[in-house]
Amino acid sequence: MTILVTGAGRGIGHALALAYETAGQRVIRANRNPVGDQWRLDVTRPADFDALRDRLEGESLDLLVCNAGIYNDEASADAQRTAELWARTFAVNVTGAFLTVQACLPALRRGGGKIALIGSAMGSDQRAPGGSYAYRASKAALLNLGRNLAADLDLPVGIYHPGWVRTDTGGAGAEIDVRQSVAGLMQRFAELDTDSSGCFLAFDGSSVPF
Repeated sequence: MTILVTGAGRGIGHALALAYETAGQRVIRANRNPVGDQWRLDVTRPADFDALRDRLEGESLDLLVCNAGIYNDEASADAQRTAELWARTFAVNVTGAFLTVQACLPALRRGGGKIALIGSAMGSDQRAPGGSYAYRASKAALLNLGRNLAADLDLPVGIYHPGWVRTDTGGAGAEIDVRQSVAGLMQRFAELDTDSSGCFLAFDGSSVPF
């Protein structure tokens, strides 16, 4: 299999890429600060999508994992957050995911591939404890995007909650380690097909309310 993972420089993206490589799969690591043979992809730079599309010319993808994302916490409505922060959060977490899918579509169609969007239970409209406004709103938008892509595309699309993971983003107090999350996510991606397209699942296979 050939798998492209965005945000592969650290955290869940890095761990996913490493796990697939260990399993003998070919992995294209896309990262905004590439090292070695990683591909450059800053999902806020339009030129990077043109370059990605060009590099994938003639390639076939079996799986695209849109993992690139940012998290900026707002503890309360009184916290001072700029319009630029909101714009960047949506540019990375939503627009960047869509443009990545768009750039990869020809290669995915050649490979009969699947699309996995790394979302969050924080985007569920059934869970609204307050705070983290920009992040919650962006993940709700990503969830909606994924469901509509599933309706429109001839490829399976799934949205996945990786759990609260001990990474730079999740923090040291998170519930699970990255190995648990990645093992579950890989199983969920393997199960994704046309019948389950549009699903919103946690890493452990449990359904997450839309």
